[in-house]
Amino acid sequence: MTIIDGKKISQEIRNEVKLATERFKQEKGFVPGLAFILVGENPASQSYVKSKGKACEETGFHSITERVPATISEADLLTMIDRFNTNEKIHGILVQLPLPKHIDEQKVIEAISPAKDVDGFHPANVGKMMIGIDTYFPCTPYGIVELLKRSNIDPSGKHVVVVGRSNIVGKPIANMLVQKKQWANAVVTIAHTGAKDISYYTKQADILIAAVGKANAITKEMLKPGVVVIDVGINRIDDPLAKNGSRLVGDVDYEHVKEIASAITPVPGGVGPMTIAMLMVNTLKAAGGKL
Repeated sequence: MTIIDGKKISQEIRNEVKLATERFKQEKGFVPGLAFILVGENPASQSYVKSKGKACEETGFHSITERVPATISEADLLTMIDRFNTNEKIHGILVQLPLPKHIDEQKVIEAISPAKDVDGFHPANVGKMMIGIDTYFPCTPYGIVELLKRSNIDPSGKHVVVVGRSNIVGKPIANMLVQKKQWANAVVTIAHTGAKDISYYTKQADILIAAVGKANAITKEMLKPGVVVIDVGINRIDDPLAKNGSRLVGDVDYEHVKEIASAITPVPGGVGPMTIAMLMVNTLKAAGGKL
């Protein structure tokens, strides 16, 4: 059984982005710029933005973090986005989700210029992804593809079962892996809570991608021996033995599933670090650079 080390692979990618940024600066005379907009004081959002800012610093990017109160009006937030849309030093814009209930998330996503949509959420970029045109791919699914690629796990012809249908992970990873191209070309099934017996589908998986949002939802009994497991979930559960009384687990019952899997991502240290690494790749691309 192989443990797919997302921490190690993501660091390799960040090192590659750093070298590419140094070359880019020498050739173009400027560096990629990324703007973060953080609305409110959600602790998880603050942590994510801080990690992304550190990644920018490490890779040599220029970054700006705008922190605004949760009471900001939708109109003022859209004005701020428009300001970054026209800022030539900013090549990527990321509005950290979730947003307060009085702000329409979809309207905010669509306000970001598709050329600066390094999250890959704008309908124009989602449409390109759907029909197989190169674009900015959503960072977590993009990271999953890169994990498979760098672990030499070719999905071509394999049955990939995606558990989850979110716009952030489930739908885009299914679309990316079904494309007729290298490191894709899979037979893809999307399973979700609408299924009467979800294990009917998961037992067929050669590659299982779990994006459920429920701790230990995928058990050993739901899978066949030799399956490759990509666990996207990040769930905090109570653990009286842990230092702070809780610990992070995935959507997959890791301790038991690893007994039958041929390869598996841990939580933490699997898919999570890849999301930030691919954000750096998308921003480099938005500036006109490449690895």
